[in-house]
Amino acid sequence: MLELIEKTVLTAMGAVSMTQKKAEEMLEELKQRCNLSEEEGKDLLQRLQGVARENQNKLQEMAQQEVHKACQRMGVVTTEEFEKLRKKVTQLEKKLRAQSR
Repeated sequence: MLELIEKTVLTAMGAVSMTQKKAEEMLEELKQRCNLSEEEGKDLLQRLQGVARENQNKLQEMAQQEVHKACQRMGVVTTEEFEKLRKKVTQLEKKLRAQSR
């Protein structure tokens, strides 16, 4: 039964992460309705929070990948590429100054 409750709650949560307070309120309500023990309630809360963290991390990673792809499509250079170009320009400027003397 606890597994069914967990699946139901996770489905309801979707990819949205809950605040600690909201999760505790929801857990308290579930404990009362389903006669969960304190230990079962804490275990359920930890699992739900773990899934929420995983979902948040996955969403963050997906967002970063999409931003990276968009920057590539637009031709935006990375910080690393920019630094290489800056060093190259600095070297070329030094050579030009040396030749003009």
